[in-house]
Amino acid sequence: MDVPDRLRGGLVVSCQPVDDGPMDAPDIVAAMAAAAVAGGAAGLRIEGAANLAAVRTRVSVPIIGIIKRDLDDSPVRITPFLDDVQALASAGADIIAYDATDRPRPETTARLLSAIHAAGALAMADCATLADGQRARAEGAAILGTTLSGYTAETASDARGPDTALIAAFHELGGFVMAEGRVNTPDLAAVAMSAGADAVTVGTALTRLEHVTGWFRDAIAKARDTA
Repeated sequence: MDVPDRLRGGLVVSCQPVDDGPMDAPDIVAAMAAAAVAGGAAGLRIEGAANLAAVRTRVSVPIIGIIKRDLDDSPVRITPFLDDVQALASAGADIIAYDATDRPRPETTARLLSAIHAAGALAMADCATLADGQRARAEGAAILGTTLSGYTAETASDARGPDTALIAAFHELGGFVMAEGRVNTPDLAAVAMSAGADAVTVGTALTRLEHVTGWFRDAIAKARDTA
């Protein structure tokens, strides 16, 4: 069974702790990843080559690898450099995700895709718009993700839940569709699948304890203040 088929119809857990938080260490990320697989995750999304290498020793499910960077001259954060691709491939990534938006960037998407394929990995395009997905499909991306919908200047909004319209549009393009972004409840994961996703990635709601704790804290405080 090939990698996309192993993910099809399943949950991908994005194990990305809060930067510099108490859980931001490769051994802890690997433990989170192993726990997610024990709970039924079909795949994982892991940031950073060191984290990915630690996770690879603990699990056999497909891993989507990314490297996030904050650049002074580009809004692109997800796997912006060719060296990032090689680092992730060497650490054991089955799939390498990259920012597929049409924004100023240090490397073209075509060059990133070429490097991903040369490294023997599949490419996942983290998209914000239908045009991003169309371009990524033409360039050879195996997976289209809605990851960046709502997170670029062009698409920014206060919408809650996954971008079901973009999921459906990607489904019509063909290929493998990954719903990602604002999937914070099991019901929303089901909504994403019904819209045409082949798999769903969930991150914050499962692995960013500080954020989820804040949701409950705020709800309790609001109830207390209005009682």
